[in-house]
Order: sequence, then C-alpha cells, then structure tokens
Amino acid sequence: MKNIIRILCAFLVANTTFFMASISSNAETYEVKMLNRGEAGSMVFEPDFLALQPGDTVKFVATRKGHNAASIDGMVPADYAGFKGKINEELEVTFDQSGYYGIKCSPHFGMGMIMLIKVGDVELDDTIRKFETPQRAQTRFDAIFKRIDEAKE
Repeated sequence: MKNIIRILCAFLVANTTFFMASISSNAETYEVKMLNRGEAGSMVFEPDFLALQPGDTVKFVATRKGHNAASIDGMVPADYAGFKGKINEELEVTFDQSGYYGIKCSPHFGMGMIMLIKVGDVELDDTIRKFETPQRAQTRFDAIFKRIDEAKE
C-alpha cells in the first residue's frame, strides 16, 4: 500500500510540474519603448496600449535617458501593490492579475507620457475612465479609451 501511495504521489508531482511548466511556457513577453519622440508625439510609450493574458510580461525598454515606468495608484486592480522602475533602467513586470493598469513615466506624467495595459478578459469601467490625471495624460488616455470602444463595435 505504501508503494502505491508513493507511486501516486510521484505521478502527481511529475504531472503538476509538467502542467505548470506548460502554462508558464505559453506566457508572452512584450516590449514597450520609452521614447522622447514617437509616432504619437513627444514623451511616449510605444505601444501605448497592450492587451495581455495573465502571466504575460512587459519589458519596458529605456531607449532614451530620463524615463522610467511606474504604475499609477488608483488605476490598477484594487489589491495590486504597484511598481516603480528606476530612471534610465529597463524593467520587466509580469502581470498575473486581470484588470486594467495605468502606467506613467514619473518625470513626464504631466507631459502625457502614459500607457494602458489590459490583462485578461475584462471590461473598461468608470474607475479607470474617470480617474483624474494631468490634462496631457488625460488627452492620451481618452484617445486610448476611444480606440478600445471602437474595437468593440
């Protein structure tokens, strides 16, 4: 009986390990550039919107000096701790929790350097839409919201 239990436990451990490895191998890594000038103007993240699956990673690439990536308090899922990268350094963030994440460059938030990340199959709610940001950031968020709305039509 003990041998049967040991065999079953070994089988379960091996299959669980295989299953978890196959889940993590399906995760994607997306690259976001932090730019002084891009297609949408000055002080931008490119792309400025990503739709991810839980477990995907975003690599924020510092292409020019003076930028970072940080979550915007109040524009993330309620129990998300947030993140803040260092100036001039690349940062990789894995998004495991479904929801919307507002991202800013700390020194250039007032200049509108923002992006939005959607994780999982979630709807864009008023908490994100009505969150108050500096005017230039709000203009860019509104443009992203419009693209999301148009894509649903």
